[in-house]
Formats: sequence, C-alpha cells, structure tokens
Amino acid sequence: MQQPSVINDTLAQVGARLKSIRTRRGVTLAALAKATGISKSTLSRLESGQRRPSLELLLPLAQAHQVPLDELVGAPQVGDPRIRLSPRLRNGRTVIPLTTNPGPIQAWKMIIPADQSNPDLCTHEGYEWMYVLSGRLRLVVADRDLTLGPGEAAEFDTRLPHWFGSTGSGPVELLSLFGRQGERMHVRARPRH
Repeated sequence: MQQPSVINDTLAQVGARLKSIRTRRGVTLAALAKATGISKSTLSRLESGQRRPSLELLLPLAQAHQVPLDELVGAPQVGDPRIRLSPRLRNGRTVIPLTTNPGPIQAWKMIIPADQSNPDLCTHEGYEWMYVLSGRLRLVVADRDLTLGPGEAAEFDTRLPHWFGSTGSGPVELLSLFGRQGERMHVRARPRH
C-alpha cells in the first residue's frame, strides 16, 4: 500500500504535467475549457497546483488530450511495454496511426495495394513527408510524376495538386508524416551523389 506522502507527491506533480501537455500541443486554456466543460479558472488553478485534481476533472482532461489517465497522474508503467496499433482500412488502403496524441505532426504507416495506381489529384492544407519502406511508390505533385523505391523519401506542400499510390507492379509500404501548413520536416542526412 502506498504511503500518503507518495500519493500527495504524485498529486502535487499533476498540475505541472497538465500544463506541459497542454502547452506542448499549443492548446490555450480557453480552448481546453471549451473542449472539457471545465472553467478556465479551474483549469488554471489545477495547473498551478492551487486545486487538487479529482477524477471528475482528470477524466475529461484525459479525453480532451487523448492520453491515458495514468499519463496525466504520472503512474509508473507496468506490464507489457508493447504498443498495440490498430490498422484501419481507408479508401482501400491499410492505414496505421503511429501517433496517438493530437498535435501538429501526425505519423502514419500505409500499405497501398497494387491496384491503386490511377492518379486522382487532391489539395488540402498541410505539408507531407513520406519514406518508402518497400515496393514502388508513384507520387504525382503538380506536373511532376515520380517513382520512388525503398529508402527514398519525398516532401511536399499539400496545397499543390497531389496523389500517391502504387506503380501497379505490386503493393507499396510507406511511412508518412503529415503536418500543419508551415510545419516542415527536417531530415539530417547526406544527399546521395
């Protein structure tokens, strides 16, 4: 059984943890208040340690931040450390989210079947970086039609007309990082000669 001082110390650190999660994600107190139904002043007092956290306050915060409750309170990790990824089927493609937290950059693993080889260009806000794991990726960005193989990467502004899929010779597996407009990936690697 835990000692009262350990529990009090853990609860005392919740406020700083809440503030860190909120600021790291660029969420204002006003936006968080709107998302949770908890007043801005209560949220501020929670973050500063002036208000003791309760389950009634922590549950909506965990849901709004999309983090487990034990992450908010700093519970020690126990059990199986493996991450359980849940593949989704989206437009005939297998998509596996690699980031579970909402934030400025989202990571995905995609498996695109061979029959998805006919371009259907689209545009939207954002910036995308992709890395081919296996297969051959066909990438169309504006007037460029490219083929990328394993180990090759590309990045582009998604406001340009674009599409990516298989070359038709087989499935393609890739990693994709997608960020808000203005967010760019920074890869530190020597270019091939």
